[in-house]
Amino acid sequence: MKEIEKNKVVNFAETLPSVTVIKAKQSTAKARMFFLGLILCGSVTGLAIAAENAPFFVVASDLPPTKLKQITPFKALNVSIISPKFFVVASDLSPTKLKQITPVKTPIVSIINPKRANFKQEIVSEASKYLADWVVDSNDNQHLPFVIIDKKAARVFVFNAEGKLIGSAPALLGLALGDYAIPGIGNMSLANIKPEQRTTPAGRFVATLGRNLLGKEVLWVDYPGAISLHRVITSSLKERRLQRLESTNPLERRISYGCINVPVKFYDRVVSPTFTGTYGIVYVLPDTRLVQKVFGSYDVEDPSPKKTPIGRKDVQVKHPSQRR
Repeated sequence: MKEIEKNKVVNFAETLPSVTVIKAKQSTAKARMFFLGLILCGSVTGLAIAAENAPFFVVASDLPPTKLKQITPFKALNVSIISPKFFVVASDLSPTKLKQITPVKTPIVSIINPKRANFKQEIVSEASKYLADWVVDSNDNQHLPFVIIDKKAARVFVFNAEGKLIGSAPALLGLALGDYAIPGIGNMSLANIKPEQRTTPAGRFVATLGRNLLGKEVLWVDYPGAISLHRVITSSLKERRLQRLESTNPLERRISYGCINVPVKFYDRVVSPTFTGTYGIVYVLPDTRLVQKVFGSYDVEDPSPKKTPIGRKDVQVKHPSQRR
C-alpha cells in the first residue's frame, strides 16, 4: 500500500501508556480500510484520523476517550466510539507535537482483554468470582497457587498459578461472624478463647505447608493469629464436624476456633499436592466488610483505569500452632 507510510514507534512510556503513532500521507478510503483492519485484528487499540485529504496519524493508547479529551491539546478532538473495546480519535497532530503532550497521570493497564479465573463448571458466589477474576487479571497471586475461602458460602476453592480451579470443597470456619482476630489470640489456650472471639479473619495471607504441635501437616495461613487450613478435626463428637461438612446450610459450618477444616480426601488430593514444594496466597473473603476494602480489588469488567498491584514482600511461615 504505497500511500501509507509507517513511522517508527514513538515511545510514550512516560506519557501515554502503550502508544503507537503511524503516519499516512493521505486520508484515502484504502488507508482508512487498512487501519480499520488493524483495529479489528487487535494490532492497535485506537485510531487517529484527520479530515479528508489531510495527513493523519494512528494513535494506539490504553487511555479511554474521556481521559484523552482531558489532555491538552487533545481537548478539541473528535472522538468516536466503535465498541467498548476500541475508539477513534481524529487528529492531524504530528509525532513531534504528540511527544510534547503531558497527559493526566494514569497507571499502565490493559482494558482490552481482562484475564479471568477458570471455575470450570463450579457454581460460585458473585464475591468469589469477582475476587478470583481480579487475582488473575492483576496477578496479585504473583504466579503462585492460591486459595479463596468464601466464608458466607463456607466453601474453599483451590487454583493453580494461572487461575484454573483445581478443586473445591465445603469448609468449617470460625464459630463467630467477624473479620478480625483479637490481638495475641495466637498465644492463647483454647480454653481461654471465648465463643465470640472464634473468628476466621478476612484478608490476604501468604501460606505454606508445615507441621502443627501434634506433628500433623497443615497449611499455615496466618501464624500470628494461629490460623491454618487442615483436615477436619473429629475428636469432639458433640461438635458433629463431619455432619456439618455435609450440611447444605453454610451457618451449620461455623464451629471451629478460627481454623479452616476441610474434608480429608480434599486436603490429601488437592491442598497438599498443590502447595508441596512451594507457597501460595490464601484470600479469605469477609463476613461484614466490603471485598474492595479488604483487598483493594477492582472489577475486571469495568473499563475504567485500574490500579497496578503494589509489590508485596511475601515471606514463608514455618511455625507451629495449637489452633483447630
